[in-house]
Amino acid sequence: MSDNMSDLPETPTQTGPKGVINDWRRFKLESMDQESLPAAKRELLRQMSSPSRPKDDARANINRKMSVPEYELLKEEDEGCLKKYRKRCMQDMHDKLSFGPRFEGVHELDSGEAFLEVIEKEHYSTVVVVHIYKVGVKGCEELNSCLDCLAIEYPTVKFCRIDAVASGASERFSDEVLPTLLVYKAGELLGNFLACTQHLTEEFFATDVEAFLNSYGLLPEKELPGMEDEEENDVE
Repeated sequence: MSDNMSDLPETPTQTGPKGVINDWRRFKLESMDQESLPAAKRELLRQMSSPSRPKDDARANINRKMSVPEYELLKEEDEGCLKKYRKRCMQDMHDKLSFGPRFEGVHELDSGEAFLEVIEKEHYSTVVVVHIYKVGVKGCEELNSCLDCLAIEYPTVKFCRIDAVASGASERFSDEVLPTLLVYKAGELLGNFLACTQHLTEEFFATDVEAFLNSYGLLPEKELPGMEDEEENDVE
């Protein structure tokens, strides 16, 4: 983002017709790849952002009526930018409703201390799924792959894995009880599934693990299925 954009006044996402229009206009300005614009358009964008003006004037500049050249500049590539704006608004709404943090991928825990910390200090609304595994034990590698997939499908669930030896409790987690799935929320143990693959078929997939956890009510509802993929495809 250009330094020009950092000088625009910080305003919260607004509601109401005028507020939404102004919020959209600001987002469009901030989203533009200014380096790729022709010199004339970069100059117009610089004038629109008005970094040299006082904050009160800058706020008035955001709310004023656009000129024809400014309108032409902002309306370009509106469809792709609008989808990004919608996605940001959805994320803002998600955060404001206190649904808890979001995660990417499966988190590797390297010690018993890390294991305890993720259980005790995670957000109270977050479901934590921990896979205790050991390399070479049947079903562990397959379950790891399944959790990689589920971590994408359930970004509000914190999926973790830890080697039984690294956990410091290898005597409790012998090969016979692996792979083990532990499920926590707000520090409370909700599910303790030793040798969990015995509840699955010989050849199992992410959907089977998902169905198993859902049978105990341990996973939240999915968020707007397919929306992010649809947006990414449309932007392309």
